[in-house]
Amino acid sequence: MGDSTFPGPLGQANPLERDRGEGGARTAAYAGEDLAAALLSKIFERLPVSIAARLWSGPTFRVGDCSGAAGSGAAAGSGAAATADAPAFVLCFRNPQAVVGMVLGRDPLRLADAYFRGDVDIEGDLFAALCLKDHLEAMKLTLRDRVRALSLALKLRSLNRDSMPAHPGMQGTSERSHARSHTVRAHSKDENRDAIHFHYDVSNEFYKLWLDRGMVYSCGYFERADASLDDAQQAKLEHICRKLLLRPGERLLDVGCGWGALLIHAARHHGVHAHGITLSQKQLELARQRIAEAGLGDRISVELRDYRDLEGEAVYDKVASVGMFEHVGLRNLPLYFSTVGRVLKRGGLFLNHGITHEEEGWSKNLSTEFINRYVFPDGQLDAISNIQRFMEDAHFEINDVEALRPHYALTLRAWVARLERRRARALEYVNEATYRVWRLYMSACALEFESGHLGVYQVLASKRGRGASCLPLTRRHLYEGAADGAS
Repeated sequence: MGDSTFPGPLGQANPLERDRGEGGARTAAYAGEDLAAALLSKIFERLPVSIAARLWSGPTFRVGDCSGAAGSGAAAGSGAAATADAPAFVLCFRNPQAVVGMVLGRDPLRLADAYFRGDVDIEGDLFAALCLKDHLEAMKLTLRDRVRALSLALKLRSLNRDSMPAHPGMQGTSERSHARSHTVRAHSKDENRDAIHFHYDVSNEFYKLWLDRGMVYSCGYFERADASLDDAQQAKLEHICRKLLLRPGERLLDVGCGWGALLIHAARHHGVHAHGITLSQKQLELARQRIAEAGLGDRISVELRDYRDLEGEAVYDKVASVGMFEHVGLRNLPLYFSTVGRVLKRGGLFLNHGITHEEEGWSKNLSTEFINRYVFPDGQLDAISNIQRFMEDAHFEINDVEALRPHYALTLRAWVARLERRRARALEYVNEATYRVWRLYMSACALEFESGHLGVYQVLASKRGRGASCLPLTRRHLYEGAADGAS
């Protein structure tokens, strides 16, 4: 996840406003509600659960398996209102194009695209709606059903040919995202720099709205499930410092330092001299400001630098990389780990904190396409076993591995809740489409961590060599006060 949004200036116009006439009232000048209801019924006919839907006009109705739900008028194309208990969410189609695109559109992410444009809305529990992802991917229409759906879609499009929204700018969503989706291939320096700009150089103020006080954009460490986000992130920073056995006067390198939270914590509480690198200009500017405000300018430096351009050998006593290696690219992992090994002193420690995938490699599917198109153009994940193998191939000895998967689910749900509470303020810095991208991606990721499809690990390693380990014999130092050296 990194310690991401559309490049260039972001407009403030709400895409939902384009269907409103003078005075702010919806024009609703669309025809074929019953036809659209019948089409949605056909599309979702094999969905094993019942869901609530609503068109640009008219009441809520049910689609999918309506055997246990009342009010399934959509099956008959009547558009009758549902009378069952209030649904967890309602899938709202704001215009006929949103319905037609479900059939005539070729983009596998067309439903997400429609949501970002505002053509489709999710009213109610977004997490419940996202739980349908696996069902939707598994749905297959028979040839007869596809022909019927195609016929209905063509009729609905013809009825509304003169009133379909043209989506003239999509101001920062689909067009720009499609243009970005294919650009990162080799994870070159230029590609990685542009990808970081795409995600992180949105607005520092936007991130401040929903991150913790320290602006830590990676998994927290919850000592209790009800701990605050601020406490969880401070606990994570301290957890990392103790794992690294930081001591006053040591030199610490933070690869992908974000807005400087770990650098500041390590210098303030552990007395190290810290250096951070980032590819984000906005992160660099704010990190330097925060370091100066903390009065730590004599002990912390930050620069705009690619990890491949790190100079020297055996420069640092300790190295941390938190939420960064996901951007490296799988083919570049050997170079990434060997570079860290080169700048790390003999006997030094390296902590790599990052997201992993349950499957080996980064194959193309709906989830990976979504992440690379809308969120992290350079993001690639691998299984933890492969990550450790890459580290060992770079002559690192694996000293400790800790799984933090439940912690990231809690972190993401906290981020989503904070973003939703501050939506009005968020729209002062980004447009509606960008807000929707962030809300959807973080909600979906929370569910991926909860299901186990995604994982996150802290891997502590040292440069392989002869001699006794510098690490204590047990993990007691992590939980009983500051680290006091080998025991």
